[in-house]
Amino acid sequence: MTPATFAEKALARAAGLPSVTAGQIVDARPDVALSHDNTAAIYQTFKKLGVKKVRYPERLAITLDHAVPAPTTQHAQNHAEVRQFVKEQGVTTFFEVGRGICHQVHSEEGVVLPGELILGSDSHTTHFGWLGAFGAGVGRSEMAAIWATGELWLRVPESMKVVVTGEWPVGVTAKDFCLRLIGDLGVEGGIYMSIEFSGPAISALSLESRAVIPNMMAEFGAKTAYLPPDEKVFKYLEGRARRPYTPLYPDEGATYVAEHHYDVSKLEPQVACPDSPDNVRPVSEIAGTPVQQAFLGTCTNGRLEDFAAAAEIVKGRHVAAGTRFLMIPASSVVLNEALRLGYIQTLLEAGAVLGTPGCGPCMGNHMGVPAPKEVTISTANRNFRGRMGTPDAPIYLASPAVVAASAVAGKIVDPRDLS
Repeated sequence: MTPATFAEKALARAAGLPSVTAGQIVDARPDVALSHDNTAAIYQTFKKLGVKKVRYPERLAITLDHAVPAPTTQHAQNHAEVRQFVKEQGVTTFFEVGRGICHQVHSEEGVVLPGELILGSDSHTTHFGWLGAFGAGVGRSEMAAIWATGELWLRVPESMKVVVTGEWPVGVTAKDFCLRLIGDLGVEGGIYMSIEFSGPAISALSLESRAVIPNMMAEFGAKTAYLPPDEKVFKYLEGRARRPYTPLYPDEGATYVAEHHYDVSKLEPQVACPDSPDNVRPVSEIAGTPVQQAFLGTCTNGRLEDFAAAAEIVKGRHVAAGTRFLMIPASSVVLNEALRLGYIQTLLEAGAVLGTPGCGPCMGNHMGVPAPKEVTISTANRNFRGRMGTPDAPIYLASPAVVAASAVAGKIVDPRDLS
């Protein structure tokens, strides 16, 4: 058979076909159909289809995470409608307010597994590539169709290979690498592609750091992103996996539309400047920019090692006057472990403010909407104009270390330069 990429193998499996090729249209059956607070809106479309029951309720995975606790009556009503939908349809994979962000929670709960297809009504469903799954975002009407039929047509994406080598310098993270890649190739550099990452620098990353990479590829325009699952992943899934799984790997000689090589040993901390994730500069070039708000959290960088890095930096220091430091764990598991290990206490003593596990201010609902002209430096994945709810409030994106250091300095700073 013709050598196949990961995307070709994953969609052939999901379509029940022996093989597929890039550009082919297939009817794919997702193993998991993800939605969150927008489940209420999807349900309105679903009812217009004239279908009363979800075809495969056991495949739905629903989490309340984008506006939690509900900041308005309308959000509260949406949550109530989601709970009613879950009850009526017999959806068993449902996570309430406070459990955390869907991508983090489904990873913790073994909902998504290597080789599987997960389609979600959230653009950052690419996240699940860290497990070796094909994760892709779809629209609300497409999700309604999946509920009704159990399948959706997809175009098999072309693939790009990114090989990462070198040893990670102190203070340089997977987030810095992602920002550099997007900065080099642009927010449309991977448009509707499957981005396959490999190389010794990828294997050397912790699992939490690996998750950053496919998550950020949504800002690269990617349809999906993939990291080859290894023994670290399989060990993580022991006792978590909800069903048997078969990991998939690309073949030698598979066809790629582009191949890029990066040596991270030459990398320094990076920052995405307003108003686009590809407006990237080394932190040394913009150090000194005043910030009024720093935000540690989101599905990109709200995990335990992120809180550990931030706590190490702020220990013995205090958030600068005129700056506020918000921290929101990506899940209740992260929160509990960060409490147990003392990271939360250290951050609180430094003047940080703790929020409910969830998306928080990332999309501008609540829990940290900036005032006009206020500058935010965030560990999030997206900094388009108005992303955090205020059009005239500039947003910078950086790693947890840079964000924490900037919070105590009151200005953007390389954490390695703190005295």
